[in-house]
Amino acid sequence: MNGLKDFLSTSYTAYQAAQNAVEFLKAHGFSALEEGEKWNLKDGAGYYVLRGGNSLIAFRYGAGNAKIIASHTDSPCLKCKENAALSDKIYTRLNTEPYGGGLWYTFFDRPLKLAGRIVREKAGALVSENYASDFCCVLPSLAIHMQRDANEKFAPNLQTELPLLALGEADLSQKLQNAVSYDLFLTPAETPFESGAEGEFLSSPRLDDLVGVYASLRAIVGETRGLCLAACLCSEEIGSRTYGGAGSGFLRAVLRRIAAAQGKNEEEFLAFLASSFVLSLDNAHALHPSHPEKCDPTSRAVLGGGVVVKSHAGGAYTTDGLTSAVVKTIFARAGVKVQTFCNRSDMPSGSTLGAISLTQASIPSADIGIAQLAMHSAVETMAKSDYFELEKALLAYFGGEIALKEGEAVIG
Repeated sequence: MNGLKDFLSTSYTAYQAAQNAVEFLKAHGFSALEEGEKWNLKDGAGYYVLRGGNSLIAFRYGAGNAKIIASHTDSPCLKCKENAALSDKIYTRLNTEPYGGGLWYTFFDRPLKLAGRIVREKAGALVSENYASDFCCVLPSLAIHMQRDANEKFAPNLQTELPLLALGEADLSQKLQNAVSYDLFLTPAETPFESGAEGEFLSSPRLDDLVGVYASLRAIVGETRGLCLAACLCSEEIGSRTYGGAGSGFLRAVLRRIAAAQGKNEEEFLAFLASSFVLSLDNAHALHPSHPEKCDPTSRAVLGGGVVVKSHAGGAYTTDGLTSAVVKTIFARAGVKVQTFCNRSDMPSGSTLGAISLTQASIPSADIGIAQLAMHSAVETMAKSDYFELEKALLAYFGGEIALKEGEAVIG
């Protein structure tokens, strides 16, 4: 649990999450590959590919079809615009815009870290470097005396409600070491903490979906069988249509190069995709103790209930009857606690990166995760026991075999 806490507390943005993943993989003997260079893959060896500084695909090379876990490295936060320093001579604020669908009222009056990446000129080249400030900012709320109805209605205007950077007029470029440009965000800086009478809960920023990222990394460095991949991709919170997102060709390109190393031609590559499997790993809404009416009466997830298998008639989740049966069987054989989740039929569904990734690489898939409260809040809450069930589930998945053909699956 300490490793997860450290990962959550220092992975302020997708850039830090990807870099922390790189350091974790290197410590476990994985080697870097460059997309712009030729690959020479060795059986049983571990590799990782970084794209855009915020997406990463790690894999253990082996024979056979691919077992893939896809998660995302980003979380809702506030993104700095260009020329972000905004001063009225009394204060300097940061001109920000919403990144993703945050529960924005929770971002007020708490420490926010300025983090992401900066691009600087060094020795004639433009070089991207990760950045995290040594200071925090705050997004101050208006006093109750000045908005008497704040407890009845609070709808922050994210153009006028901006984080405080400094007193007076501040030069942001000096703090950014004269960066030419940047991708910077204001993101919750709270330290993960345990709560509950027995310490059974973990609350932290970015549980969605860094819990999935970290669990997939732990699984890929464990005991695996055959070809296993952990795809940790950026920009799920804004639709995945970016250079390294699930809507890009990143995953398909990596799979194509792996198939080429296995000697497969284009037709064999398509057969390889059809016989592979994806776990789209992202958290699920838990039954809220104060609002049980918000959940489906029969297919609802609870904290402490184990790994969640998610399905949706509208395709927001990729699970179907066969892929649900596959993961439930694998997890049951490993002694993993499993529960199912469907949204209420009268409420719109969230979505995950799984459905978007299928537009690029059509592979049988199931959506799973663990249950959490306060999704997209500055601080989210989960049951610690569910995380351990998730690790056990992913190790069983990577350690087994799945043979698929139309309408049939054999699990070894």
